[in-house]
Amino acid sequence: MEVGFLGLGIMGKAMAMNLLKHGFKVTVWNRTLSKCDELVEHGASVGQTPAAVVKKCKYTIAMLSDPSAALSVVFDKDGVLEEICTGKGYIDMSTVDAETSIKISEALFEEAIPAFDVMGKKSFFLGPVGNGAKMKLVVNMIMGCMMNAFSEGLELASRSGLDPHTLLDVLDLGAIANPMFKLKGPTMIKNSYAPAFPLKHQQKDMRLALALGDENALSMPIAAASNEAFKKARSLGLGDLDFSAVFEAVKLLKHSS
Repeated sequence: MEVGFLGLGIMGKAMAMNLLKHGFKVTVWNRTLSKCDELVEHGASVGQTPAAVVKKCKYTIAMLSDPSAALSVVFDKDGVLEEICTGKGYIDMSTVDAETSIKISEALFEEAIPAFDVMGKKSFFLGPVGNGAKMKLVVNMIMGCMMNAFSEGLELASRSGLDPHTLLDVLDLGAIANPMFKLKGPTMIKNSYAPAFPLKHQQKDMRLALALGDENALSMPIAAASNEAFKKARSLGLGDLDFSAVFEAVKLLKHSS
């Protein structure tokens, strides 16, 4: 099966690489074409436009940064819609709001499941178009709230004269042991924030999750407060760093209070 892949950010690049490693033929496109180079070294082909990728491939997967990028790739000149037709599938895995997913309304066939199986741990069928986007927003909202609580805990430990490394060990042995704490904690203590998931995208997801809460008349004070911390971090110029860099904003807010 030849699979197209649109969007080679940190997540998209890793997903496309997994496809190549598992024997799929992959044609990639990215707005900045130089980002395709590493995938080409591993056997990928390059499409000059999203339309060119869709024309060549039976299934095309998109992993884009936000709703505007997801819509642009589909509806703009040389976009997906110019070549999509019966027998071709388009699967948008971008973290966007449900309205954007519904607008794009991907075509999904069972034959695409083998590709899903090598890109992630498990695939879930969540019902109507848009539900996948909602689920992703809920998960990322929870992650953002947890990162803020974790950041406050690290800073509280430090200011209380405790060794933050010991805090990590204690957390790892308790009921709230968490792979994210174990992975991010050591680098946060070193003030190192190489981007795995850029902070600006985490803040975008918090904003979209809060909008989903508004649609459902749900009060979300913890998510709202976390969103403000991510916004503060963006105002400090940390948007392109890992989302764990919100720790720097938390430290600054605590020092100023």
